[in-house]
Amino acid sequence: MNKPLRFALLFAAANLLLALLFPPYDYVSMLIGNIPTFDGFYFVFAGEPHRVVNTSFLALEIIGILINACIAILLLRNAPARQLRQSGGNRKQRLVLGVVAINLILILLFPPFEYFAAISKAALPTFEGFYFVFGHNEMRQIVTSILYIEVALVIINGALLWLLFQDKTPEEASAEHVRALAQRVRAAQKK
Repeated sequence: MNKPLRFALLFAAANLLLALLFPPYDYVSMLIGNIPTFDGFYFVFAGEPHRVVNTSFLALEIIGILINACIAILLLRNAPARQLRQSGGNRKQRLVLGVVAINLILILLFPPFEYFAAISKAALPTFEGFYFVFGHNEMRQIVTSILYIEVALVIINGALLWLLFQDKTPEEASAEHVRALAQRVRAAQKK
């Protein structure tokens, strides 16, 4: 394991610990019909009255941290010597992984919210907009069903793009690709 990979895994472990020590809480008020509204992040052992842990958002936080840790492993791993000699790694795949990681972070920082008065038990929730998670959201609730869909679509699209940009095996390569690869090999041998 190389040094950057160790640092990335340590960073992921610290983020996971931070997410578990300061989970997201909902405030359950009798004034608004016992409807839980997002209240913020509090220390897990604080024992705040009328507050319950928002387990759906906490699960998404943990999933996002673990997925970004997996992306860091893919980006920072030691590439086989054969792959380094041929192309130096696939830049398009690395770009896709970076964009997916950034999207997951942004999705969790700006989740979809709905205003408490519009909250119902309907299959399709109402949607007010995307707000900064550390902002003033005491009268709003996170719409976790939309958030789960967002995360799933980002992961699925990222995986499909990553597979699309995967290097072709010699059996899959076109004649033009084989000729271009042979020219690169000859040019490298002359140096």
